[in-house]
Amino acid sequence: GRPRTRWRDYVSRLAWERLGLHPEELEEVSEERDHEQEEEGEEGASPKDTTEEKQPGSDSEDSDDDDSLRKRAGVEGLIEIENPNRVAQKSKKVTQIELDEPQQLSRREREEIEKQKAKERYMKMHLAGKTDQAKADLARLAIIRKQREEAAKKKEEEKKAKEAVAAAAAAARGVNSLALK
Repeated sequence: GRPRTRWRDYVSRLAWERLGLHPEELEEVSEERDHEQEEEGEEGASPKDTTEEKQPGSDSEDSDDDDSLRKRAGVEGLIEIENPNRVAQKSKKVTQIELDEPQQLSRREREEIEKQKAKERYMKMHLAGKTDQAKADLARLAIIRKQREEAAKKKEEEKKAKEAVAAAAAAARGVNSLALK
């Protein structure tokens, strides 16, 4: 056989030895099951076809019958497994899911939403000029505007002064040139 099947056989035999089960007994039980399944297959009715739909007020005996009819693979039927960590998968129908209920958010999702809302509130306050940072920014902008206005006035005065000096120099040259002629 292939290595996987050898390994599986080895592990199965170890498990059987630990549980005190003999492989011969397991083979007998599995053969009996195979015969039962063949007989059911010959009748043409599967266990699902023979069971009727449960009524809401049905007895607990019906659930026991369903458990016994359920097909189990391997040694699952012989070994009772009780694993407290195993969670059975529960499938929900679309009709069972209620959209009216608010979904439970995880802690990270809640924190993320709160963070976004706080940021939005801060930006609104900042744009309105009510935060300390906004007030400091506005004061800084006012100082810069004053400095730029003063610099513009100073440049204009210097320009006017240069024009006046140039005009005086041109006038002096014009007088000097007339005097030389």
